Amino acid sequence: MHDWKALSAQIKGWGRESGFDAVGISGVDLPGVEATLTGWLANGFHGEMDYMARHGSKRARPAELVPGTRSVIVARMSYLPAVAPQSGISRYALGRDYHKLMRNRLQKLADRIATETGPFGYRVFTDSAPVAEVALAQAAGLGWRGKHSLLLSRQGSWFFLGEIFTDLPLPPDAPVTDHCGTCTACIDACPTRAIVAPGVVDARRCISYLTIELKGPIPEDLRPLIGNRIYGCDDCQLACPWNRFAPPTKEKDFAPRHGLDQATMAELFSWEESVFAERLAGSPIRRIGFDRWRRNIAAALENQ
Repeated sequence: MHDWKALSAQIKGWGRESGFDAVGISGVDLPGVEATLTGWLANGFHGEMDYMARHGSKRARPAELVPGTRSVIVARMSYLPAVAPQSGISRYALGRDYHKLMRNRLQKLADRIATETGPFGYRVFTDSAPVAEVALAQAAGLGWRGKHSLLLSRQGSWFFLGEIFTDLPLPPDAPVTDHCGTCTACIDACPTRAIVAPGVVDARRCISYLTIELKGPIPEDLRPLIGNRIYGCDDCQLACPWNRFAPPTKEKDFAPRHGLDQATMAELFSWEESVFAERLAGSPIRRIGFDRWRRNIAAALENQ
């Protein structure tokens, strides 16, 4: 018979040893998540992201997504670069693609747990399946949902999230209190007014959606509002007072590569497709493809 509470404490320690900033435990009940998601989809706020509508109920029901799940281990890792970038690329995309690194670290954590418990049932996720990551992180006590809809904590919001769905009966952590109060800094800072209510983003107006997910032309009325942003947007996070306390990442793979943090629009626009493929190998940017990359830079150049 295992002491599950003691094991939970060990898991958090092993997680920190693996490079995660914090680890928490969530149960599988996520009250209100399904209704919130259904309403968001009904309003069309997902735009062309049809994958958000697929497996909708499973997103809010971890035990249906992975049958047998009894608890979810949630980990967060900072990606904030030590020096503010000068380019119009979101901070999370300046280094190597986080998916592989996070998966590998989570897998190592699962392997470490197995040395203590013996074989157990689990699946590892990081932004790669219909998982309500922010809701799980909230339930695991890693932060609260900010008005920009991202996970927010006293250490800010510059985090990647990853999960291990397990069949272990680990005791869940207590959620933390929301500390946004009456602040609306993120809502006020959004250039396109995409945050339509606290915690609710209309993706069709969000610059991250427009420069990453949208496959066709960027709507003409929104192009001037994009400014120099060519991949993602950090304005809502930059405006958040809690991010004044955000620690820079210790992970070398998240450091800017190939001068992406300092490159000019003219330099980036001059890249041939072969240069794009070579320099952005292993980068999350590469998934949008060369045509959308050029589309975004062309829009930014028009705004200069």
